[in-house]
Amino acid sequence: MYEILVTGGAGFIGSHFVRRMLRRDDVSRVTVLDALTYAGNTANLGDAFLDPRLTFVHGNILDAALVDELMARHTVVVHFAAESHVDRSLTTADRFLTTNVLGTHTLAAAAGRHGIEKFVHVSTDEVYGSLAEGAAGEDAPLRPGVPYAASKAASDLVALSHFQTYGLPLCVTRSSNNYGPHQFPEKIIPLFVTRLLRGEKVTLHGQGQHVRNWLHVDDNCAGIELVLCAGKPGEIYNLGGGTDLTSRDLTAKLLSLCGTDWDSVTYIPDRQANDLRYSMLWDKIRALGFRPAHDLDEGLEKTVQWYRHNHGRRTPPLSAAMRPRVILATAQGA
Repeated sequence: MYEILVTGGAGFIGSHFVRRMLRRDDVSRVTVLDALTYAGNTANLGDAFLDPRLTFVHGNILDAALVDELMARHTVVVHFAAESHVDRSLTTADRFLTTNVLGTHTLAAAAGRHGIEKFVHVSTDEVYGSLAEGAAGEDAPLRPGVPYAASKAASDLVALSHFQTYGLPLCVTRSSNNYGPHQFPEKIIPLFVTRLLRGEKVTLHGQGQHVRNWLHVDDNCAGIELVLCAGKPGEIYNLGGGTDLTSRDLTAKLLSLCGTDWDSVTYIPDRQANDLRYSMLWDKIRALGFRPAHDLDEGLEKTVQWYRHNHGRRTPPLSAAMRPRVILATAQGA
């Protein structure tokens, strides 16, 4: 039986993963550890709290005593918690380095002390940097171009060092850009959708030629689940297989789905640091049986419908100071 500690489980990807784990009969406990920063929201877990196996702990992965206490109660860890927005990292790089690097070390060290059976560290394709051509395999050099990507690359290396030095049974996943319901409206898809649905304009950097691979969040979570169950310790697994689009082509799809046109788009100068193209090989995870199940057009349509029908989620959640302080919530007490 799996007793799973999920860090960042009230965030976008983490909450989808928690729901997925609660559908398994061989999971006896899921504990979410989340600091509830601006992008974390217990509402993302919603009716998952009806499952008595779910426990929520409001806390920080930098709190070594809390992490140690929680680690003693679990058999596996899936680590999503991170500062994760490129634009924010340009002005608050110290926060990204502290959370993403030191936080990962704090978790991995505690996992080693308590004999954790499997630790999955969730990362990003951005660690490979911009590629003019070709695609990055798991052994490609790490060439992060922005503070966020650099902090994730460093956290990957810290995590892997705990396997190499201490034998912690750890895997790293690196996914391409995720999309789907419940995403905080700062990344391009939820940001554009929420603005367009309000009749507002959106802005494209440069000429809109930046290329990203788009993978539905449920497909990413399926890949992470596969690595948790079948991944070989010490290995890195790229989770790709979605659809490559320029930001302009993606915008065209969103305009159509939101019922508006290019009059809603303004072009602005590109930001100082903006990688032109990401691309990954994903043969290793394919060999484990991974196949993305979501068609992009259908997935985008359902995502737009979710934001259209969840009016209260079009605006950012309440700040941490305004939310009730959640120390510990279970299905019985939520």
